[in-house]
Amino acid sequence: MSKVRGSFAEFDGAVTVDAARPEASSVSFTVKAASVDTKEAKRDEHLRSADFFDAAKFPEIRFVSTSVRSSGENRYDVTGDLTLHGVTKRVTLPVTFLGIQKDPWGNEKAGFETAVVLNRKDFGVNWNKALDQGGAILGDDVSVSIALEAGRAKAN
Repeated sequence: MSKVRGSFAEFDGAVTVDAARPEASSVSFTVKAASVDTKEAKRDEHLRSADFFDAAKFPEIRFVSTSVRSSGENRYDVTGDLTLHGVTKRVTLPVTFLGIQKDPWGNEKAGFETAVVLNRKDFGVNWNKALDQGGAILGDDVSVSIALEAGRAKAN
Protein backbone atom coordinates (compact mmCIF):
# COMPACT_ATOMS: atom_id res chain seq x y z
CA MET A 1 0.00 0.00 0.00
CA SER A 2 2.84 2.36 0.78
CA LYS A 3 6.59 2.43 1.10
CA VAL A 4 8.17 2.41 4.54
CA ARG A 5 11.34 4.47 4.70
CA GLY A 6 14.08 3.86 7.19
CA SER A 7 17.75 4.38 7.84
CA PHE A 8 20.59 3.04 9.93
CA ALA A 9 22.22 5.23 12.57
CA GLU A 10 25.44 3.22 13.11
CA PHE A 11 27.82 2.43 10.27
CA ASP A 12 31.46 2.61 9.30
CA GLY A 13 33.42 2.17 6.12
CA ALA A 14 36.40 2.93 3.96
CA VAL A 15 36.72 4.09 0.37
CA THR A 16 40.04 3.96 -1.44
CA VAL A 17 40.01 5.93 -4.70
CA ASP A 18 42.56 5.69 -7.47
CA ALA A 19 41.28 8.18 -10.09
CA ALA A 20 43.91 7.15 -12.64
CA ARG A 21 43.16 3.45 -12.19
CA PRO A 22 39.58 2.93 -10.97
CA GLU A 23 40.11 -0.85 -10.90
CA ALA A 24 42.58 -0.26 -8.04
CA SER A 25 39.86 1.44 -5.98
CA SER A 26 37.91 -0.33 -3.24
CA VAL A 27 34.94 0.09 -0.92
CA SER A 28 33.94 -1.60 2.31
CA PHE A 29 31.29 -0.78 4.86
CA THR A 30 29.61 -2.23 7.91
CA VAL A 31 26.18 -1.32 9.22
CA LYS A 32 24.89 -2.20 12.70
CA ALA A 33 21.60 -3.99 12.01
CA ALA A 34 20.17 -3.01 15.40
CA SER A 35 20.47 0.67 14.48
CA VAL A 36 17.55 0.44 12.01
CA ASP A 37 15.16 3.38 12.44
CA THR A 38 11.81 3.78 10.66
CA LYS A 39 10.46 6.28 13.21
CA GLU A 40 8.09 3.61 14.59
CA ALA A 41 9.44 1.85 17.69
CA LYS A 42 7.31 -1.32 17.45
CA ARG A 43 8.14 -1.79 13.78
CA ASP A 44 11.84 -1.22 14.48
CA GLU A 45 11.78 -3.90 17.21
CA HIS A 46 10.14 -6.30 14.75
CA LEU A 47 12.80 -5.48 12.14
CA ARG A 48 15.52 -6.29 14.70
CA SER A 49 13.87 -9.66 15.46
CA ALA A 50 14.52 -13.07 13.88
CA ASP A 51 11.70 -12.34 11.38
CA PHE A 52 13.89 -9.77 9.63
CA PHE A 53 17.48 -8.71 10.43
CA ASP A 54 17.87 -11.01 13.46
CA ALA A 55 20.25 -8.40 14.87
CA ALA A 56 21.12 -10.49 17.94
CA LYS A 57 22.41 -13.35 15.75
CA PHE A 58 23.63 -11.25 12.78
CA PRO A 59 24.63 -7.87 14.25
CA GLU A 60 26.28 -6.51 11.09
CA ILE A 61 25.41 -5.95 7.48
CA ARG A 62 28.65 -5.91 5.51
CA PHE A 63 29.78 -5.05 1.98
CA VAL A 64 33.30 -5.64 0.64
CA SER A 65 34.09 -4.75 -2.96
CA THR A 66 35.78 -7.25 -5.23
CA SER A 67 36.05 -4.97 -8.29
CA VAL A 68 35.50 -1.39 -9.42
CA ARG A 69 34.91 -0.64 -13.09
CA SER A 70 34.32 2.69 -14.81
CA SER A 71 30.91 2.79 -16.52
CA GLY A 72 30.94 6.38 -17.79
CA GLU A 73 31.90 9.85 -16.70
CA ASN A 74 31.88 9.87 -12.88
CA ARG A 75 30.04 6.52 -12.85
CA TYR A 76 31.35 3.21 -11.58
CA ASP A 77 30.08 -0.33 -11.16
CA VAL A 78 31.24 -1.47 -7.74
CA THR A 79 30.84 -5.23 -7.41
CA GLY A 80 31.27 -6.97 -4.11
CA ASP A 81 30.01 -9.35 -1.48
CA LEU A 82 27.01 -8.18 0.56
CA THR A 83 26.38 -10.13 3.76
CA LEU A 84 22.95 -9.69 5.34
CA HIS A 85 21.12 -11.99 7.73
CA GLY A 86 24.01 -14.48 7.51
CA VAL A 87 23.77 -14.80 3.71
CA THR A 88 26.44 -13.48 1.35
CA LYS A 89 25.53 -12.55 -2.22
CA ARG A 90 27.52 -10.86 -4.98
CA VAL A 91 25.92 -7.52 -5.92
CA THR A 92 26.88 -4.63 -8.18
CA LEU A 93 26.26 -1.10 -6.97
CA PRO A 94 26.00 1.59 -9.67
CA VAL A 95 27.94 4.40 -8.00
CA THR A 96 28.01 8.05 -9.03
CA PHE A 97 31.01 10.12 -7.93
CA LEU A 98 29.73 13.60 -7.00
CA GLY A 99 33.10 15.33 -6.66
CA ILE A 100 35.55 16.59 -4.05
CA GLN A 101 35.22 19.78 -2.02
CA LYS A 102 36.67 21.30 1.13
CA ASP A 103 34.28 21.74 4.01
CA PRO A 104 34.18 25.01 6.02
CA TRP A 105 37.00 23.69 8.27
CA GLY A 106 39.35 22.89 5.37
CA ASN A 107 38.78 19.12 5.38
CA GLU A 108 38.61 17.46 1.99
CA LYS A 109 35.37 15.52 1.39
CA ALA A 110 34.30 13.29 -1.50
CA GLY A 111 30.67 12.58 -2.34
CA PHE A 112 29.17 9.36 -3.72
CA GLU A 113 25.68 7.98 -4.18
CA THR A 114 24.12 4.69 -5.24
CA ALA A 115 20.72 3.04 -5.42
CA VAL A 116 19.91 -0.62 -5.93
CA VAL A 117 16.91 -2.92 -5.53
CA LEU A 118 17.49 -6.12 -3.55
CA ASN A 119 15.16 -9.08 -3.11
CA ARG A 120 14.93 -9.67 0.63
CA LYS A 121 14.24 -13.37 0.12
CA ASP A 122 17.66 -13.76 -1.53
CA PHE A 123 19.06 -13.08 1.96
CA GLY A 124 16.71 -15.42 3.83
CA VAL A 125 14.35 -12.66 5.03
CA ASN A 126 11.09 -14.46 4.31
CA TRP A 127 8.56 -13.23 6.90
CA ASN A 128 5.26 -12.01 5.52
CA LYS A 129 1.60 -11.89 6.43
CA ALA A 130 -1.39 -12.56 4.20
CA LEU A 131 -3.94 -9.78 3.84
CA ASP A 132 -7.66 -10.50 4.28
CA GLN A 133 -8.36 -9.10 0.81
CA GLY A 134 -5.63 -11.27 -0.74
CA GLY A 135 -1.98 -10.66 -1.35
CA ALA A 136 0.69 -10.09 1.27
CA ILE A 137 1.61 -7.20 3.52
CA LEU A 138 5.21 -7.05 2.23
CA GLY A 139 6.72 -7.03 -1.23
CA ASP A 140 9.93 -8.89 -1.92
CA ASP A 141 11.90 -5.97 -3.37
CA VAL A 142 13.67 -3.49 -1.10
CA SER A 143 15.00 -0.22 -2.52
CA VAL A 144 18.33 0.73 -0.98
CA SER A 145 19.93 4.12 -1.45
CA ILE A 146 23.18 5.40 -0.05
CA ALA A 147 24.38 8.99 -0.03
CA LEU A 148 27.94 9.11 1.25
CA GLU A 149 30.27 11.92 2.16
CA ALA A 150 33.73 10.57 2.90
CA GLY A 151 36.61 12.42 4.50
CA ARG A 152 40.25 11.88 3.67
CA ALA A 153 41.99 9.71 6.25
CA LYS A 154 44.38 11.60 8.49
CA ALA A 155 48.06 10.78 8.06
CA ASN A 156 49.58 8.99 11.04
